[in-house]
Amino acid sequence: MKGKIIAIDGPAGSGKSTTAKLVAQRLGFLYLDTGAMYRALTWKALQNKVNLEDEGKLERLALDSKINFKNIKGENKIFLDDEEVSFPIRKPEVDQNVSMVSKHPKVRKILVGWQKEIGKKQNLVAEGRDTATVVFPEAELKVYLDCNIEERGKRRAKELNEKGVSFSSKDALENLKERDRIDSERETSPLKKDKDAIVIDTTNLTIEQQVERVIKLAKGKFKSI
Repeated sequence: MKGKIIAIDGPAGSGKSTTAKLVAQRLGFLYLDTGAMYRALTWKALQNKVNLEDEGKLERLALDSKINFKNIKGENKIFLDDEEVSFPIRKPEVDQNVSMVSKHPKVRKILVGWQKEIGKKQNLVAEGRDTATVVFPEAELKVYLDCNIEERGKRRAKELNEKGVSFSSKDALENLKERDRIDSERETSPLKKDKDAIVIDTTNLTIEQQVERVIKLAKGKFKSI
């Protein structure tokens, strides 16, 4: 590993994506949203009506896909086969199915390989479900963001509603409970806190407070930033 790496894990709705994105911007690091890569593949599988229980077909779909990130006017955009998919991968149908796709070991092996290659080239803030435990186990700074599930449901519904997608807090809560179950019980790379991770409970924190805490940890760990 050549670059400085901050690995942020935690359940859906804990504030990982926004926090990681802002920390990366302020430190001048690359922001790597590992979950978005699984979302992009899920979106493609749904568009192509691929059986999400068929690991072999999903593996071939991943091998035939190109997923990459581009910084456009300060915004981190994700591209699938050269088409930007930043918005559609956040739709409820992807929320409801991404854990089904990401549970397959062969799919995870492919995407984790891509993520590790990115980490060899530059300083980055990476976030996901197994970022500290599997993708970057040697990361110098590991953070686990936790949050009350009711608060996570409210945040997810608010996020979708602001994007014009009608989704109730109750529906978001049920979706998160199912995603937590699948993510925590899957055999390959389950969601869990790394033994070296510093836990930050975000239930009563603003995004700015979350960002400040991670940056303070980073400055304590990396003396050169």
